[in-house]
Amino acid sequence: MQAENEAEAGAGADSGTEAAAGSGPGPDTGAAGATSEAGRGAEAATAAEAAKSRRFPSVTQDTARPEGHGRAAPGDALAARQWPMLSVLAATAVGLLLTALGHPRAGVLVIGVALITASVLRRVLPQVGMLAVRSRFTDMVTYGLLGVAITLLALVMEPKPWLEIQFLESAVRFTVR
Repeated sequence: MQAENEAEAGAGADSGTEAAAGSGPGPDTGAAGATSEAGRGAEAATAAEAAKSRRFPSVTQDTARPEGHGRAAPGDALAARQWPMLSVLAATAVGLLLTALGHPRAGVLVIGVALITASVLRRVLPQVGMLAVRSRFTDMVTYGLLGVAITLLALVMEPKPWLEIQFLESAVRFTVR
């Protein structure tokens, strides 16, 4: 047994020294060695291309830019690209001003319509600047639901509501009065 282990160790050492020296039986080994090195270079290039994947990384390193983003533009072109967001903000500011001046129903109605308009702009326009926060669908649903809810609140606002909802009256009477 011990003799077999020594023989295997000796054979391993001999093959290891041959591989390290690069010598082999016959003159064809040099050409085969060059071919195998070229093959290894091609395999390395293929492996490098395979390492570059189009998949998202498993660990997020940064936040993704929203869909409505664009390349940075010089000067006033930046404001021109942001007109959807600026128009929604301007309408909301008008609504807040109307509410502060003593016209709460009109002010809240303007804010609700501004949010519904934001939902429509997000659906229709391909790039909306900073109005794009999440995916297109999520933005549309969020802006739309908030706009409809705020508009309904403006319509049922006391005194003298423009829209009467019976179950809402019962719910308010049950919870508040």
